Amino acid sequence: MQLQELISPERIEFSMPVTSKKRLLEQLSTLMHADEPGLDEYAAFQSLLDRERLGSTGIGHGVALPHGRLKGLDKAIGAFATLEKEVDYDSIDHEPIKMVFALLVPEQATEDHLQLLARIANVLNDDATRAKILGANNKEEIYQYLTNREAG
Repeated sequence: MQLQELISPERIEFSMPVTSKKRLLEQLSTLMHADEPGLDEYAAFQSLLDRERLGSTGIGHGVALPHGRLKGLDKAIGAFATLEKEVDYDSIDHEPIKMVFALLVPEQATEDHLQLLARIANVLNDDATRAKILGANNKEEIYQYLTNREAG
Protein backbone atom coordinates (compact mmCIF):
# COMPACT_ATOMS: atom_id res chain seq x y z
CA MET A 1 0.00 0.00 0.00
CA GLN A 2 1.33 3.41 -0.98
CA LEU A 3 0.88 6.51 1.19
CA GLN A 4 -1.55 8.07 -1.30
CA GLU A 5 -3.84 5.07 -0.65
CA LEU A 6 -3.48 5.49 3.10
CA ILE A 7 -4.23 9.21 3.44
CA SER A 8 -6.11 11.88 1.53
CA PRO A 9 -6.00 15.66 1.68
CA GLU A 10 -9.24 15.41 3.69
CA ARG A 11 -7.36 13.49 6.40
CA ILE A 12 -4.60 16.08 6.69
CA GLU A 13 -4.80 19.00 9.09
CA PHE A 14 -2.61 22.05 8.70
CA SER A 15 -1.56 23.73 11.97
CA MET A 16 -3.79 21.73 14.33
CA PRO A 17 -4.40 23.65 17.59
CA VAL A 18 -3.76 21.10 20.36
CA THR A 19 -1.93 21.34 23.68
CA SER A 20 -1.65 17.72 24.85
CA LYS A 21 -0.96 14.22 23.58
CA LYS A 22 -4.42 12.98 24.57
CA ARG A 23 -6.20 15.86 22.81
CA LEU A 24 -4.03 15.27 19.74
CA LEU A 25 -5.07 11.60 19.57
CA GLU A 26 -8.73 12.66 19.93
CA GLN A 27 -8.40 15.16 17.09
CA LEU A 28 -6.69 12.61 14.83
CA SER A 29 -9.53 10.14 15.47
CA THR A 30 -12.03 12.86 14.56
CA LEU A 31 -10.06 13.66 11.41
CA MET A 32 -10.12 10.01 10.30
CA HIS A 33 -13.84 9.70 11.07
CA ALA A 34 -14.70 12.83 9.05
CA ASP A 35 -13.45 11.21 5.83
CA GLU A 36 -14.46 7.63 6.79
CA PRO A 37 -17.93 7.99 8.38
CA GLY A 38 -18.14 4.23 9.07
CA LEU A 39 -15.12 4.48 11.36
CA ASP A 40 -15.97 4.35 15.07
CA GLU A 41 -14.31 7.55 16.26
CA TYR A 42 -14.22 6.54 19.92
CA ALA A 43 -12.81 3.07 19.16
CA ALA A 44 -10.15 4.68 16.96
CA PHE A 45 -9.15 7.05 19.76
CA GLN A 46 -9.10 4.21 22.29
CA SER A 47 -6.89 2.08 20.02
CA LEU A 48 -4.36 4.92 19.60
CA LEU A 49 -4.44 5.70 23.32
CA ASP A 50 -4.04 2.05 24.35
CA ARG A 51 -0.97 1.67 22.13
CA GLU A 52 0.50 4.92 23.45
CA ARG A 53 0.21 3.60 27.01
CA LEU A 54 2.60 0.80 26.07
CA GLY A 55 5.27 3.36 25.19
CA SER A 56 5.58 6.62 23.32
CA THR A 57 5.33 6.54 19.54
CA GLY A 58 7.38 9.73 19.27
CA ILE A 59 10.18 8.72 16.87
CA GLY A 60 12.29 11.86 17.19
CA HIS A 61 12.97 14.87 14.95
CA GLY A 62 9.63 16.37 16.02
CA VAL A 63 7.60 13.44 14.64
CA ALA A 64 5.14 10.99 16.23
CA LEU A 65 3.60 7.89 14.65
CA PRO A 66 0.68 6.86 16.85
CA HIS A 67 -0.84 3.62 15.62
CA GLY A 68 -3.21 0.88 16.58
CA ARG A 69 -5.28 -2.08 15.47
CA LEU A 70 -9.03 -1.75 15.14
CA LYS A 71 -11.61 -4.51 15.05
CA GLY A 72 -13.97 -4.24 12.09
CA LEU A 73 -11.64 -2.08 10.01
CA ASP A 74 -11.30 -3.51 6.49
CA LYS A 75 -8.27 -1.50 5.36
CA ALA A 76 -5.49 0.61 6.82
CA ILE A 77 -6.29 4.29 7.26
CA GLY A 78 -4.06 7.21 8.13
CA ALA A 79 -4.24 10.86 9.09
CA PHE A 80 -1.52 13.50 9.24
CA ALA A 81 -1.24 16.84 10.99
CA THR A 82 1.24 19.60 11.53
CA LEU A 83 0.73 21.28 14.89
CA GLU A 84 0.14 24.95 15.59
CA LYS A 85 2.51 24.68 18.58
CA GLU A 86 4.94 21.98 19.64
CA VAL A 87 3.51 19.35 21.99
CA ASP A 88 5.40 17.32 24.58
CA TYR A 89 5.08 13.69 23.48
CA ASP A 90 7.69 11.79 25.53
CA SER A 91 9.60 11.18 22.29
CA ILE A 92 12.67 9.01 22.07
CA ASP A 93 14.87 12.13 21.70
CA HIS A 94 13.00 13.97 24.50
CA GLU A 95 12.03 16.74 22.05
CA PRO A 96 8.45 17.96 21.52
CA ILE A 97 6.65 17.06 18.29
CA LYS A 98 5.51 19.35 15.49
CA MET A 99 3.98 16.74 13.13
CA VAL A 100 2.15 13.47 13.52
CA PHE A 101 1.06 10.62 11.26
CA ALA A 102 -1.60 8.38 12.82
CA LEU A 103 -2.21 4.89 11.47
CA LEU A 104 -5.01 2.44 12.13
CA VAL A 105 -4.92 -1.08 10.68
CA PRO A 106 -7.35 -4.01 10.74
CA GLU A 107 -7.13 -6.09 13.90
CA GLN A 108 -5.64 -9.08 12.06
CA ALA A 109 -2.93 -7.06 10.25
CA THR A 110 0.56 -7.93 11.44
CA GLU A 111 3.33 -7.74 8.86
CA ASP A 112 1.43 -5.14 6.80
CA HIS A 113 1.18 -2.93 9.91
CA LEU A 114 4.94 -3.04 10.46
CA GLN A 115 5.70 -2.40 6.79
CA LEU A 116 3.42 0.63 6.72
CA LEU A 117 5.00 2.06 9.87
CA ALA A 118 8.46 1.57 8.37
CA ARG A 119 7.41 3.26 5.11
CA ILE A 120 5.94 6.26 6.96
CA ALA A 121 8.99 6.53 9.23
CA ASN A 122 11.29 6.42 6.19
CA VAL A 123 9.45 9.34 4.58
CA LEU A 124 9.38 11.43 7.78
CA ASN A 125 12.98 10.68 8.76
CA ASP A 126 14.13 12.66 5.73
CA ASP A 127 15.29 16.13 6.83
CA ALA A 128 14.34 17.79 3.53
CA THR A 129 10.84 16.31 3.53
CA ARG A 130 10.21 17.42 7.12
CA ALA A 131 11.41 20.93 6.27
CA LYS A 132 9.12 21.10 3.22
CA ILE A 133 6.14 19.87 5.24
CA LEU A 134 6.75 22.41 8.01
CA GLY A 135 7.11 25.15 5.39
CA ALA A 136 3.89 24.18 3.59
CA ASN A 137 1.06 26.69 3.33
CA ASN A 138 -1.86 24.24 3.19
CA LYS A 139 -2.84 20.59 3.46
CA GLU A 140 -2.69 20.01 -0.29
CA GLU A 141 1.01 20.93 -0.28
CA ILE A 142 1.60 18.61 2.66
CA TYR A 143 -0.16 15.77 0.81
CA GLN A 144 2.10 16.33 -2.21
CA TYR A 145 5.27 16.38 -0.10
CA LEU A 146 4.29 13.15 1.69
CA THR A 147 3.25 11.23 -1.39
CA ASN A 148 5.90 12.58 -3.80
CA ARG A 149 8.72 11.84 -1.36
CA GLU A 150 7.66 8.22 -1.22
CA ALA A 151 7.33 7.96 -5.01
CA GLY A 152 10.69 9.59 -5.59
